[in-house]
Amino acid sequence: MHLKYHREHREIKKVKIKTTNQTIKALVLTGYGLNCDIETAYALELAGAVADRVHINAIIDGSVSLDDYKILVFGGGFSWGDDHGAGVIQAVRMRYNVGDRLTRFVENGNLVIGICNGFQTIVNLGLLPGFDNDYKNRSVALTYNDCGNFRDDWVTLVINPDSPCVFTKNLTRIELPVRHGEGKFVADERIISRLLENHQVACQYALPDGSVADQPFPFNPNGSMAGIAGICDPTGRVFGLMPHPEAFNHFTNHPGWPFLNEKIKRGDMNDSSLPITGIRIFENAVGYFS
Repeated sequence: MHLKYHREHREIKKVKIKTTNQTIKALVLTGYGLNCDIETAYALELAGAVADRVHINAIIDGSVSLDDYKILVFGGGFSWGDDHGAGVIQAVRMRYNVGDRLTRFVENGNLVIGICNGFQTIVNLGLLPGFDNDYKNRSVALTYNDCGNFRDDWVTLVINPDSPCVFTKNLTRIELPVRHGEGKFVADERIISRLLENHQVACQYALPDGSVADQPFPFNPNGSMAGIAGICDPTGRVFGLMPHPEAFNHFTNHPGWPFLNEKIKRGDMNDSSLPITGIRIFENAVGYFS
């Protein structure tokens, strides 16, 4: 372990980050309404990556090259104010300016993750579900929550152990926060069946007993078909999910942490019993290249 200074606005914090034998660089997109880039970069650094926050325009004008990175993050927020639909304008802007570069980035064996608004963007781009190596045509969508309003809550996800998803490797269950108004995953029934059969459904919303929350609200916060919270492409290297792993970077982010902390102090549980944080998802990404 070593200390690295991490800048957040005008504040400088000492952050312990993991070291790896190889420097893994991650690019976190920012600009035009995206607002989760700082905490996403922080989560990646905790996972052992070197994370750069890069404005979308720097990718488009070529002043920053995707070739310098192994991980590309489409983060959360409200790109272009979600005008014309969540993630739509960002997807159109990037498709017609850097679409070929994005496809080449995936084909070169790199990783892409889309979180919340980023998930909405990459399905609009066609990067997911990536059937038959097609990373350009859209076949699934994320639309308005069935509850009719914005949901800011915590959910339980059950992970598909047979999924090829790089990011969810060795995970079985995880709790993460959601904050979205358009998170309902919808597609033609044939597409849903194909995703399930191919094990491309990497994670699903779960009931307290660990079973899939196909429809029950609030466990399925948006009414997603088959309880789908996240999917990957057939290679497992492109992943999108609505919950925010970067927002659970320490156990004190969890709403139940005071109760859990008290149980630890009383000796009723130990640190190993604490909920798995979202950092594990980023550690899997960094570890993929180690």
